[in-house]
Amino acid sequence: MTKGPFKADHVGSLLRPERIHNARKDFKEGNISKETLFQIETEEIKRVVDKQIEVGLKAVTDGEFRRRFWHTDFLEQLNGIEGYEPEHGYQFKGEVTEAWSIRNNGKISFNENHPQIEEFKLFKEIVGDRAVAKQTIPSPNQLFNGGIRDKEIYSDIKEYADDIIKTYQDAVRAFYNAGCRYLQFDDVYIAGLNAEEYLWGDPDLTREEAIELALYVVNTVLEEKPDDLVITTHLCRGNYRSKHAFEGSYAKVAPVLFAKEKVNGFFLEYDDDRSGDFVPLKHIPKDGPKVVLGLFTSKHGELEDKALIKERIEEASQFVSKSQICLSPQCGFASTHHGNILTEEEQWNKLRYIVELAEELL
Repeated sequence: MTKGPFKADHVGSLLRPERIHNARKDFKEGNISKETLFQIETEEIKRVVDKQIEVGLKAVTDGEFRRRFWHTDFLEQLNGIEGYEPEHGYQFKGEVTEAWSIRNNGKISFNENHPQIEEFKLFKEIVGDRAVAKQTIPSPNQLFNGGIRDKEIYSDIKEYADDIIKTYQDAVRAFYNAGCRYLQFDDVYIAGLNAEEYLWGDPDLTREEAIELALYVVNTVLEEKPDDLVITTHLCRGNYRSKHAFEGSYAKVAPVLFAKEKVNGFFLEYDDDRSGDFVPLKHIPKDGPKVVLGLFTSKHGELEDKALIKERIEEASQFVSKSQICLSPQCGFASTHHGNILTEEEQWNKLRYIVELAEELL
């Protein structure tokens, strides 16, 4: 395989090194300049790229080292979207997140000066021809979470959807022109449509309407995708300091999204019982998208039992061709700057272990 998803892959975010935590604190307190912070981040990205290549990964990321949150840093730089501090954060299992969110404050379009485009160009230079430079951005569907759309600006959700689609078509084109050939849409929203209670979608939509609209949005964005650009999606149930936000299988979305979403691969969480069984994988077309099974948790450092991983691969292959299966952690190691509760050494041991098992078992 010469392009992603690879047999051993990873979702994207990596634990922020202490040097970055300290630099961000110094910047916030006015002790260093924005330029100095950027340079420190760049030096740490160079280090983390080398480390990913060292453990055997064929696709590498910048670890999302320049971001505070996996989604807001990208979204709040779009025209018509702003970041703000709400009264409280998101409720996760046993913990409430740091309070930060985004909202619609004007007509939505792509910002031609979006900082992540220039950041990607530098990242790709760092990677060179040693590996595939993978970029992660939040799915366009993240903008359909309840409370984001301003109904005075967009009374018609179809108009809202069409502007989001155009925005993401422009974003995909901008990343492609910057040299990106492996792009990932991270999508908590779609995973949330599986939850027992319908909590995540726009209140003007039923669950079924929300699922159909989610498919329409992504597939319409993908209509203009260049043939040599790989686009995958990661369906996540929340990842904050080793906590999750909700539970539920993929059964409610699979007949529509697994069957019809025209991505090149699905990164799916399957690290514990909260993710449900493999039956929904039967909806993924044979010889279609790659299925990246997140059988390894990013929430703690203990290595999974090899025999159990082998058993679960065989179980999944009853519903999707084994030739389509890849392996990864169920999520990133640091979806926010806080990071999950494990050490950097444990993170690298886990990624190295995934590479080893993928080579042996797939």
